Amino acid sequence: MVSPSFTLHEITIDCLDVQVVAEFWSTLLDAELREPLPGWRRLGPLTEKGPLLNFQPVPEPKNGKTRIHLDLLTDDMSEAIQTVLRLGGGESGERHDYGEGTVVVMADPEGHEFCLVQYTSEE
Repeated sequence: MVSPSFTLHEITIDCLDVQVVAEFWSTLLDAELREPLPGWRRLGPLTEKGPLLNFQPVPEPKNGKTRIHLDLLTDDMSEAIQTVLRLGGGESGERHDYGEGTVVVMADPEGHEFCLVQYTSEE
């Protein structure tokens, strides 16, 4: 039996206000926003072979901690935090300092958690 291949193609985020959340991520990631389906928004691909980021309209608000999240690499943690806040995102107050670097948990305008990651040395 031949095993199928898999490639990460899209990441989809459920949103009450698709436009607000999609514009936050579009500005943060400096990626063009488009509408693939009525009411949806899409960014990407985010890297040469990287995934698309979809924003899907849903009727219910986020409930509880996000079980899957994005990690964004930064070279300036302080400025990255300020940029997220300026764009309408928020801080969780959760920060982890490890030998290899720092992780700060942030949230977009609807509370979807994501991490800012800054390494102290080359990986």
